[in-house]
Amino acid sequence: MHVPDGFIDAPVSIAAGVAAAGAVAVSLRGARRELDERTAPLAGLVAAFIFAVQMLNFPVAAGTSGHLLGGALAAILVGPYTGVLCVSVVLLMQGILFADGGLTALGVNITVMGVVTVVIAYAIFRGLVKVLPTGRASVTTAAFVGALLSVPGAAAAFTAIYAVGGTTDIPVAKVFTAMVGVHVLIGIGEAVITAATVGAVLAVRPDLVHGARGLATPLKLRVDGELVDAPTAAPAPVAARSTKPVWITGLVTALVLAGVVSYYASASPDGLEKVAADKGIDAHVEEHASANSPVADYSVKGVGDARLSGGLAGIIGVGVTVVVGTGIFWVVRRRRAEDLTATSAAVPTA
Repeated sequence: MHVPDGFIDAPVSIAAGVAAAGAVAVSLRGARRELDERTAPLAGLVAAFIFAVQMLNFPVAAGTSGHLLGGALAAILVGPYTGVLCVSVVLLMQGILFADGGLTALGVNITVMGVVTVVIAYAIFRGLVKVLPTGRASVTTAAFVGALLSVPGAAAAFTAIYAVGGTTDIPVAKVFTAMVGVHVLIGIGEAVITAATVGAVLAVRPDLVHGARGLATPLKLRVDGELVDAPTAAPAPVAARSTKPVWITGLVTALVLAGVVSYYASASPDGLEKVAADKGIDAHVEEHASANSPVADYSVKGVGDARLSGGLAGIIGVGVTVVVGTGIFWVVRRRRAEDLTATSAAVPTA
């Protein structure tokens, strides 16, 4: 659903850019509360993993494909504020390096693919987790539903932006019907990928899933024939488990997906591209400012073999995204540590 330059006029693109910048600023502050010594490096990995999986377009209908948006996955794994930042990093790398998603439309893309998907998915996820029985199955189910609904929600958000600032005179009702219709199907793929990934992390390290924190089932005791919660004992101190195995496994998986599996992805246009071509939304599309990038269109210029060219581009993308993302999240984490140090220093001792 990467919106290219020329779909949305300049005033609305600027307004969306301002809104996206505000959302990123709020998320930077909110991420300070979510990131700790475990999740800071994993957040960069989540961004790289989303980048890799977005290269795996899957068929959803005749001549149409879809790909992961990633907002739901990021929000559930590392938190909603950090999730917005993860998707924003991915979109920034894709726009600058790979000419995927217009640079003047970056604000639109962050708003639609980052902010809207995270807000919808995480709100639904938290609501379902509260009403479903406590357990890993409920977390996975809630992740599935949140991811499923976030995609048509993002399609509806794009339609709303198009209604205000679209550069073509296409009836909004037709755009809405086409966009939401195809993205409901794409949402199924999004839900399967999100639930599978969240379930896999839950199986090995449930403590690393932000959305699963605090979901331990209380011990029950039978008193006078009734089940009551047992008194909560202070947990015994345990040594912090290293996140290195998870980080290495996740990075290798992302590299394999982007460097090898992406070659077998569907070549059909994605949902937005298909709707734009069918309805005429792309009549004023503009050439991307990064069209001459060495890795534009996810292929390395000068490498004649298509498989090798695409694989190298994917590996480069994963590497750059994990480095940039991890750097940003470590800075945010450091700011949190500085804030905590300043707060503790300001508290007078008895």
